Amino acid sequence: MSTLLIGQERYAWLRELGLQEENPGVYNGRWGGRGQVVTTYCPANNQPIASVRQGNLEDYEETVKKAKEAWKVWADIPAPKRGEIVRQIGDALRQKIKVLGSLVSLEMGKIFVEGVGEVQEYVDVCDYAVGLSRMIGGPILPSERPGHALIEQWNPVGLVGVITAFNFPVAVYGWNSAIAMICGNACLWKGAPTTSLVSVAVTKIIAKVLEDNKLPGAICSLICGGADIGTAMAKDERMDLLSFTGSTKVGKQVALMVQERFGRSLLELGGNNAIIVFEDADLNLVIPSALFASVGTAGQRCTTARRLFLHESIHDEVVAKLAKAYAQVRIGDPWDSDTLYGPLHTKEAVKMFLDAVEQAKQQGGSVVCGGKVINRPGNYVEPTIVTGLPHNAPIVHTETFAPILYVLKFKEEEEVFAWNNEVKQGLSSSIFTKDLGRIFRWLGPKGSDCGIVNVNIPTSGAEIGGAFGGEKHTGGGRESGSDSWKLYMRRSTCTINYSKDLPLAQGIKFQ
Repeated sequence: MSTLLIGQERYAWLRELGLQEENPGVYNGRWGGRGQVVTTYCPANNQPIASVRQGNLEDYEETVKKAKEAWKVWADIPAPKRGEIVRQIGDALRQKIKVLGSLVSLEMGKIFVEGVGEVQEYVDVCDYAVGLSRMIGGPILPSERPGHALIEQWNPVGLVGVITAFNFPVAVYGWNSAIAMICGNACLWKGAPTTSLVSVAVTKIIAKVLEDNKLPGAICSLICGGADIGTAMAKDERMDLLSFTGSTKVGKQVALMVQERFGRSLLELGGNNAIIVFEDADLNLVIPSALFASVGTAGQRCTTARRLFLHESIHDEVVAKLAKAYAQVRIGDPWDSDTLYGPLHTKEAVKMFLDAVEQAKQQGGSVVCGGKVINRPGNYVEPTIVTGLPHNAPIVHTETFAPILYVLKFKEEEEVFAWNNEVKQGLSSSIFTKDLGRIFRWLGPKGSDCGIVNVNIPTSGAEIGGAFGGEKHTGGGRESGSDSWKLYMRRSTCTINYSKDLPLAQGIKFQ
């Protein structure tokens, strides 16, 4: 009997995605890979699923060259026709949505409905990109000179490198690739090594669409690999834009390497997100919102709520209700339909969780519930609430990718807005209130300094139609909707003289 899950009858569905015991991890029109073989594990039981042969630097060099050649074909295709290809990719994902969602659940560890929801997000972005493919472009501006036209022209940057993290192994690539593709770019994807099977499975779906349309597969290239591949992408001048999603620590290194060559980067980094609950808040909204934002995906979303500020008049009531809600969270295997809370992604994440809980205690915090490892196979920990810490405690200002919620008291609006903004990251934030004036102060220049500023909803669960991203140490990048497409293009201001005269701007005479 196979020691790999893919060899067991229960997991035979993995083969519907074209996966096998050992999978090539490089795609550039053909599948290959000459690097190290890595095995990925199921976080729910730490059993090996299957293995992937990563790419080495020779594979990387070959893949970049093929992607650059493929771009020449892709860039010549009209944007609406490119949109049609992206539409077909969305349809192909729809056909595999449950089985691909199951793989996300198995390899990443998030619950099944979230795994399917993540694939749905890629599908939604494809639908969005199809419409966008008929709308991208710049304005025709009035010229101050007679017989002249002033046009803003947008063109693709060329090759977009996409480095994604383990926590959203499908959706983040989808945000980038669907929009980058309709803009006329080729993509080179490096997913997280611990979710390599997801990267391979998604690329197989995309590759079939490209090949069925007689297009170069290297338009959407893949190279599974480690830090050596990521470093090569960051330093490579042929990488016209590098989109990086991951930790602030690594993101800073990436940003410096890209800036060293005056390249472009799009950074989606950490978040130390806060929910603020005022005394007039509807607690029927607050409790489920705080629960979902702090416990969803086992606290491993970049938009997870890590700080909960409660007005002192309602602090004890909300803590009691929230602790009761935590106790009712159904913990289990991610692929079981009744499960609401699954494992952390790795054993290392469990260690970080325990270390953070211990630091919180040492700094004066009280563990209201949770704080321990759950005695069962896999990387399960108890969702945790900590009270009694000051707003500026070092652990409160530290982003821990785990289900730990620090509950903090406040008295006044001005102080709590400042506390929301005092952390280094600036991704997501939310207040719960019925005060209209307060809402608009929160949205205004002296309110939240985050890229996502919510009212009466959680910090997590963003829609694809808006631009996603944050400020400060979150990186400043924007992906998905709104005008995020502009980041994947270069802009030219074009002046066209259709007269027989040569007037100069600003009325300058040069005779």
